[in-house]
Amino acid sequence: MDNLTLIVAYLLIGWLLQITRSLPENSGQVLNQYVIYVAVPAMVLIHLPSLQINKSVLAPIFTPWVMFGLAMALVLLLSRLLKWSKELTGAMLIVVPLGNTSFMGFPMVTALYGEAGLPYAVLYDQAGSFLALILFSSVIAARYGRYQQSQQENNEPTSKKQQALKLLTFPPLLAMIAALLVGQEQYPGAIQPLLESLAQTLVPVVMIAVGLQLKLRVLRHDMVPFALALTIKLLVLPLCALMTFKFIGANDLAAKVAVLEAAMPPMITAGALAIAAGLKPRLVAAIIGYGVLIGMVSLPAVAWLTQATL
Repeated sequence: MDNLTLIVAYLLIGWLLQITRSLPENSGQVLNQYVIYVAVPAMVLIHLPSLQINKSVLAPIFTPWVMFGLAMALVLLLSRLLKWSKELTGAMLIVVPLGNTSFMGFPMVTALYGEAGLPYAVLYDQAGSFLALILFSSVIAARYGRYQQSQQENNEPTSKKQQALKLLTFPPLLAMIAALLVGQEQYPGAIQPLLESLAQTLVPVVMIAVGLQLKLRVLRHDMVPFALALTIKLLVLPLCALMTFKFIGANDLAAKVAVLEAAMPPMITAGALAIAAGLKPRLVAAIIGYGVLIGMVSLPAVAWLTQATL
């Protein structure tokens, strides 16, 4: 509980900094970049070499793709039944399937399962959520909206070459490859304490960054898709993952981490992509914001239910 209390405190600090405008408006995005380029790679290099390669690694590798496909199917079904607009359907296809498996996932896995669960969380995020974001979400944004990159003056979608380059140069992915190829459980000299100190900044920095970006306004006519998005992401997907592991008899730490990662609220980066594409910006911001807040309660509940079930 102490770790969860700290996470809530960091989130509250970020939110207070936002409402008091104590930091520049883009501070949340700047902290996100620090996390991506420094804290997460350090954490990967420290913890991934301790991963034991066996059949248990299949759970965090395949679960995100199953959850992604299930979420996509549910959104498309609801879109047809409820006659959603193209704009709303595109927004939901981007924010519902993808969870916040790194920014919230790593701190919550650490708090609820300890550092032993982090290697599985890294696999879930990098082999699942991140790849899905790169390979599919920008395509959806291009099809359903007007995707605008900050470094482009036109509205053309990201090319396959740009997608491949972004994938191959993504710092956490490079760190994961390095950790698997040459990583060590104990690095020589000053490298070990340096990596440890940088990795320790992950939780406070990422949760303060999330707090700085919380948006909580929901328009009345958006309440139904808002409720459906969070129900699918925070309830339906983790229950499906949990029941699947129960059925196949998987009850190790890797399976438990996979269930918890499946329960993560919608990904902030995916929300930013949908907003950049002009897909229901207010609704997307509300889904992301409330997802984080509700997740602070629902994630410990999912972890408890998982422990009681598996």
